[in-house]
Amino acid sequence: MKKRRILVTSALPYANGPIHLGHLVEYIQTDIWVRFQKACGHEVYYFCADDTHGTPVMIAARNAATEPEQLVERVHAEHLRDLSAFDVDFDNYYTTNSPENRELACGIYENSKAAGHIARRDVAQLYCEHDQMFLPDRFVKGECPSCGAADQYGDSCDNCSATYAPRDLKNAACSICGNAPVERNSEHLFFKLSDFQKFLEDWLAEPGHVDDGVRKKMNEWLQSGLRDWDISRDGPYFGFEIPGEENKYFYVWLDAPIGYMASSKNYFEKTGQKKLFDEFWNAEVSAKKNTEVYHFIGKDIIYFHTLFWPSLLKVGGYRRPSAVFVHGFLTVNGEKMSKSRGTFVRAETFLKHIEPGALRYYYAARLGSGLDDLDLATTDFVQRYNADIVGNLVNIFSRLGSGIAKKLEHRLSEKISKQGKSLHTDVLKLADEIRNHYENREYHRVIRTIASAGHAINQFINEREPWNSIKTDVEATRQTVTDAFQSGRILIGCIKPILPRVAQELETFLQIEPVDFTNIKEQLPSGHVIRAYKHIVQRLTEAQFEDMFAEEQKAIEAGHSAGAKSGSQKATGKKAQAVSGKSSAGDKKSKRAAEHHAATQQTAVPDSDAEDAAGIITIEDLSRVELKVGRIVSAGLVEGADRLLAIQLDVGEERPRSVIAGIRSAYKPEDLTDLMVVAVTNLKPRKMKFGLSEAMLLAAGEGDVLTLMTPHREAHPGDRLR
Repeated sequence: MKKRRILVTSALPYANGPIHLGHLVEYIQTDIWVRFQKACGHEVYYFCADDTHGTPVMIAARNAATEPEQLVERVHAEHLRDLSAFDVDFDNYYTTNSPENRELACGIYENSKAAGHIARRDVAQLYCEHDQMFLPDRFVKGECPSCGAADQYGDSCDNCSATYAPRDLKNAACSICGNAPVERNSEHLFFKLSDFQKFLEDWLAEPGHVDDGVRKKMNEWLQSGLRDWDISRDGPYFGFEIPGEENKYFYVWLDAPIGYMASSKNYFEKTGQKKLFDEFWNAEVSAKKNTEVYHFIGKDIIYFHTLFWPSLLKVGGYRRPSAVFVHGFLTVNGEKMSKSRGTFVRAETFLKHIEPGALRYYYAARLGSGLDDLDLATTDFVQRYNADIVGNLVNIFSRLGSGIAKKLEHRLSEKISKQGKSLHTDVLKLADEIRNHYENREYHRVIRTIASAGHAINQFINEREPWNSIKTDVEATRQTVTDAFQSGRILIGCIKPILPRVAQELETFLQIEPVDFTNIKEQLPSGHVIRAYKHIVQRLTEAQFEDMFAEEQKAIEAGHSAGAKSGSQKATGKKAQAVSGKSSAGDKKSKRAAEHHAATQQTAVPDSDAEDAAGIITIEDLSRVELKVGRIVSAGLVEGADRLLAIQLDVGEERPRSVIAGIRSAYKPEDLTDLMVVAVTNLKPRKMKFGLSEAMLLAAGEGDVLTLMTPHREAHPGDRLR
């Protein structure tokens, strides 16, 4: 495969607030793609910076009794800290308030001016008499002139993506003091975007630059005619002064995207690779060097990145992006992320309660290449992570790497078996699919394909029952472990761009060199020795999310952010029920379920006592019921029964117990592996049509909303409930 040379950027976070979960949608997906490309052996650079200029930063600094430069320096450190905590690995995270950015911005402006693409004209601008300043776009709010949406900023609409001048807003108000602004004339400088109509139409017609949804939107803008772009702002303003002008500054959106170039320029110069700047950015040189540039952005800034930005690059003598990848917004439990709704969460708050890798996984599980919004649904989050990562991928290694591997002295077989080779070949085919999904940014397909491969490996293990074979045939067990780990090694490489820490810990456990897509077909060496397994991932609980939202809301209400009431909801419990044998989880209070419950009841009900017959028992009766924590080793469908699952349950004994449970309407077998549950363990075993049932699981609810009872803190198989 030919080695590619790729430069990747994410949109710049604004330097007047913390990194939150909405920001991370972009940085995590970009980092995943960058890590994947590096794992394929390509030369890849990932650049970003803080977007530091504009009136909002100036006002925030004034309110904090500090200088803008000091404010952005502090925020820069906080942003980099939070992004790094989520394993977002930039080659350079810079600032737009830099000498490189000033030089590049002024150079593009001078080229534009010399080529006749700058115009001067008086504009009626909104001015706040109370604050004695012209109001920038983001300090005016009102109703969108295009769609009528309320509470929109003065430059673009979040609802319909329209762009407009602040004075076009209906019922405009100053967002600082709330007063209605007045109009005043001021001479402004305009970039004549209309000069680039044909150029942009031709660029759009070339395949691959944007996806179909973005292309459709761009065509609408191009067909309606391009308006010239106001690139100047009056002082006071925090930004770069425009050369040759008095009290005029570049509008923040002119120098912000140039910040991509400035960040790369800074990096290439300080690492002694100065020539790489031209190889990636100069129009003529980059064409000869066959380099690629990709921008990841949100759908709210399409206009700036697909119309203004390519035009600025052209007039500056720079190459256009190879592609602009656009994603949707984040919602939380179906709600727009908002402090007032209780759905706003800072990155640092998330980190206090949940492992950062869990968020990387969940975003990947929900992300495709299109413009669709991503909903962070906490229940779905918990279930998916526990099923895909804890109960499937990592379970391959945890179930074999502890007790069983210890009995094998942690040594693997000399070679892979015929059956293991077949499994290895099948998983490699899935790895090829995964590689294509990564390239196309179809991360949800990556996750699903990894899950499919994981299920295949776990099924391979289940069929050979190494927990039983270790007692009678050590070498056969060693072969099972070897075959499973040979294929499991492939999945380490596949999951690494999404979960680099988990992958690294699994590599440490196997004592192998880093796995990537250049060596993924290799196998573990003959007679390889692995380490003792140590716990790698924790199961998630909804209580962690409840605590996270509560802490964030407490901070908001304390004044760290805009005050708002919590929108989090408390879950309501349901009466627990026993699930075992032929009980139907799908038929509400069915006669069949009632009859089975009566047949399996271990405590007699005296006929002479009406209260006891209604369900009242004594403490002595209760003490006869043995409740223990169990770990589901495996789960599978029961042939001929559409409501039952066959489960192997570890309750701390020499071998797992068999349980036939009526929970198929609520759980998929693959979601149950490694789940800690509560079971009645002193029921008389029952020989049933579908097999032997040696315990009873406890669950709450009915039908497809049935929920197994699980310990909410650390517990171990065999622990007695008291």
